[in-house]
Amino acid sequence: MKVTIIDYGVGNLRSLQRGLERAGATVTVSDDPEELAAADALVLPGVGAFEECIRNSEPFHDVLIDAAEDTPILGICVGLQLLFTESTEGAPEGETIEGLDLISGRVERLPNDEVKVPHMGWNELTIESDHQLAEGIDDDDYAYFVHSFGSPRADHTIASCDYGFDFAAMAVNEAGNVMGTQFHPEKSDETGLRVLENFVRYAKAYNAPQATN
Repeated sequence: MKVTIIDYGVGNLRSLQRGLERAGATVTVSDDPEELAAADALVLPGVGAFEECIRNSEPFHDVLIDAAEDTPILGICVGLQLLFTESTEGAPEGETIEGLDLISGRVERLPNDEVKVPHMGWNELTIESDHQLAEGIDDDDYAYFVHSFGSPRADHTIASCDYGFDFAAMAVNEAGNVMGTQFHPEKSDETGLRVLENFVRYAKAYNAPQATN
């Protein structure tokens, strides 16, 4: 299975590439819109602030929006947040910054009056709905988080995590092919490897030729 990581100048792409290769994928890292548009599956990484990431990834927004029609997409950490409708991070009070709107939802700041922000370290997952991305992952399995913002648990949530409020640790669009993790699977040991393996299997099945009678 060929998976292409979008390179827009953020994140440690090498560790993510190694994780996907361990999961059985052939991995390409690219900043070429034409190559990304032809990919079998896309991974959108992200670290840092929403505003910076949405701005830096702008050359690939049309590619991602078009790919969401017929290509598996996996967002990781801020990469997942970019897939949501909007975020309050970096916006004036009472306003938001637009995301890609590939998953309906808002990204909000974790309540730093209740918990230490950023949320950094291992925390437990709670499975909320069936999706292949969470296959083989159980309630109370741990994943590794580094973030200050998250999208509150809603219909899009595959798995949640409780830190100040229940946020989407794993989320998916209505069609099922655009998904992501708020945690870093490449840093989450067996849980993270299982997530990456699940995405690779999903992408392989999604791209398989349909049998005809």
